[in-house]
Amino acid sequence: METITLVEAARRAALQEMRRDPSVWVLGEDVARGGLFGQYRGFLDEFGAARVVSTPISESVIMGAGLGAALVGTRPIIEMRIFDFVMCAMDELVNQIAKVRYMFGGQARPAVVIRMPHGIWRNSAAQHSQTLESWFTHIPGLVVAVPSTPADTAGLLVSAIRSDDPVLFFDPKNLFPVTGPVAAEIAPIPFGQARRARMGGDLTLVTWSAIVPQVEEAAAMLEARGIAADVLDLRTLWPWDEEAVVASVARTGRLLVVHEAVTTGGFGAEVVARVVERLGPAGLRRVARLGQPRVPVPFAPPLEDQLKVDTAKIVAAAEALMRD
Repeated sequence: METITLVEAARRAALQEMRRDPSVWVLGEDVARGGLFGQYRGFLDEFGAARVVSTPISESVIMGAGLGAALVGTRPIIEMRIFDFVMCAMDELVNQIAKVRYMFGGQARPAVVIRMPHGIWRNSAAQHSQTLESWFTHIPGLVVAVPSTPADTAGLLVSAIRSDDPVLFFDPKNLFPVTGPVAAEIAPIPFGQARRARMGGDLTLVTWSAIVPQVEEAAAMLEARGIAADVLDLRTLWPWDEEAVVASVARTGRLLVVHEAVTTGGFGAEVVARVVERLGPAGLRRVARLGQPRVPVPFAPPLEDQLKVDTAKIVAAAEALMRD
């Protein structure tokens, strides 16, 4: 094991898979120069311009070319540079990549990974700070991965590259500098298996992606105040580990879902709905969601700080749940 940053963990996972499988290649803006965050540093020197393709600034072309290449047998990693730019390629993603296997009766294999660094990044403002993963959980045919640690990023990216299904990989760009242990030989992490970050019996905290460190910090603060939280990091939103969440809430009776995204229409609503449907009123004493308010992300740091979900807000929401 070696302690490395999250962005380096992703780089090594892609590097490992490109060395293992010559059908894997990467395309997107700036990838030949190492990528916006250095996630493809050194790739051009090792693999050459045929497998590390810097494209024109046209997201629809990037997405469409990646799909076409997958349909003839390769495994493209499509780099969107920043999540918000995927809006320019929604037809190719939603109407083609997500549906092509179904439309062709299973004969087509859209084996693409679409990497989309997402979430709030200091002073990036409304058009470069969105967290819209819940949009894509609604679309049949797509896998949605939302890692939060270097090890999970590496293992889930390996699974994504090897998958025959299209995988949307939401890189948490605000966590790129975070460090953690990663194995030299990166093993795939199965989709749909949550990571238990902390064990407790008083309430269940469900979370994912960039907000996970704040949730874990809040859980430590709650423990110091006599409240033991069960913390589950979902790691993927589709498929998601419904069984682990339901089992936890069945023990604790209280559920708080915390995500960086806007609360309205966020994936937390799906988690709450499924738990309520499974356990019913008798099995669930208190439930709540915590996310951003429904406003654009501001540029000004003081306003951005007011908007963001932070440790203090998580602790306050959890303590409120403990009051019967």
